[in-house]
Amino acid sequence: MTRATTARKKVTKGKGRTTGSIRTFRSALNYLGSAVNYERIHLKAEMASDLNLTRIEKLLRALGDPHKKYKSAHVAGSKGKGSTVTMLAGMLSNTGYRVGLYVSPHVMTLRERISINGEMISESEFTKCLSQVSIAAQKPSIGEPTYFELMTAVAFLYFAEKGVEIAVVETGLGGRFDATNIISPEVVGITNISYDHMPILGNTLEEIASEKAGVFKQGIPVVASPQAESVDKLLRDRAEELQCPFQMTGKENGFSFRFESSPALGPHTRICVTTPTSHFEHVHAPLLGDHQAVNCALALGMLDMLKTRGVAVDDRLAVEGLADIKLIGRMEMVYEDPRILVDGAHNASSVDTLMRAIGQNVPYDSMVIIFGCRKDKDIDGMLKFIRLGADKLIFAPTGSARSADPIDLAARFNEVSTKMCQVADSLEEALSIAERAVTRDDLICITGSFHLVGKAKRWAAAANEARDAEAIKNVVVA
Repeated sequence: MTRATTARKKVTKGKGRTTGSIRTFRSALNYLGSAVNYERIHLKAEMASDLNLTRIEKLLRALGDPHKKYKSAHVAGSKGKGSTVTMLAGMLSNTGYRVGLYVSPHVMTLRERISINGEMISESEFTKCLSQVSIAAQKPSIGEPTYFELMTAVAFLYFAEKGVEIAVVETGLGGRFDATNIISPEVVGITNISYDHMPILGNTLEEIASEKAGVFKQGIPVVASPQAESVDKLLRDRAEELQCPFQMTGKENGFSFRFESSPALGPHTRICVTTPTSHFEHVHAPLLGDHQAVNCALALGMLDMLKTRGVAVDDRLAVEGLADIKLIGRMEMVYEDPRILVDGAHNASSVDTLMRAIGQNVPYDSMVIIFGCRKDKDIDGMLKFIRLGADKLIFAPTGSARSADPIDLAARFNEVSTKMCQVADSLEEALSIAERAVTRDDLICITGSFHLVGKAKRWAAAANEARDAEAIKNVVVA
């Protein structure tokens, strides 16, 4: 019996999963909570056998194939997917399209995952759509849909019912067998590929890239961010095999950027992107960091490719749509005194990028990092880059069942660094330690896990509301 099968056996049959039982948002959450959720399970190689498109295909067919009622754009990769799809959706929305956006994971509420023109799905709409999905899922031939498959079905059904014209969709885990890979997009985007989800996707960059390239479709154009040489070759070979037009930022698509600062915008990056058919000059990248300049270039390349597929786009309006882009839990300052920045960097490459972005864009005297991550991550790789940025480090649990033990994290950190580190039993304790260690010109950075970032944002929201230094010390988050 595989681990995936065992996980399914542990699901309590009938727990919120009976036809017609979903009438409130709470009952919707209970129903989802009874499904196998690979975002919360410690990933093992044997679980890969449970990943396929059969369940989502049958489930969507039972719902009338809602994903076939609008155009779509699909983005896979290891990091930068959320930023890329958000920027692409924002540009399309500003040109007048009704645009659905599907992302994962969420930080504060699962409703963040599904939005139309920047507005999250309401609790009532989510409940209604999940109720329809749950009824369709009763068909014995479908089996037991996973949490992500159910969420994907809700998103695609909601988009169809609300008359979305274009859906911009981010993959969850991998690509080839990701539930989102059921769509037939107008364009595919590939962000930077690095080491992540290795028990499922493979232990080499080439193996991981092969899984990500599983989203390529016959004849559908692909736009990619710069990649390692071996990954570049693999992607190009796959695209040639499927006769997919292929463009890469910095190669087929010209790309340059420069960092600057102004009183109006503060530190920011401007980029130039030249495609075979368009030229975007001195575009203000809306999110901080060189990596976000690369993600913005990818979004622009995908936008341009959509035009070749018959999607009418006004370039000026599209670029203006970038101005309002904000991303929850990425380089987000959530508190001012002391300054607390959160970022869901959850693999080694993302942590490296975060440290560089903070150094370039956020002035500080010293930085205290509160770090917690899942135990199935590349912990040593993440710690390698954390030690380069942190002046002091506090390890804390993420609050998830998959959280790495802070004591273990500290022990592994002490093997590679002589910098000071401490262990906290909770985020609140870590914040209390950090608060005593910083001055007004210092920075506290909370990173390593979106689950931890979500807790930090809830803490900050309560603390901001309290507006009292003594009250802040007593703020506790669930």
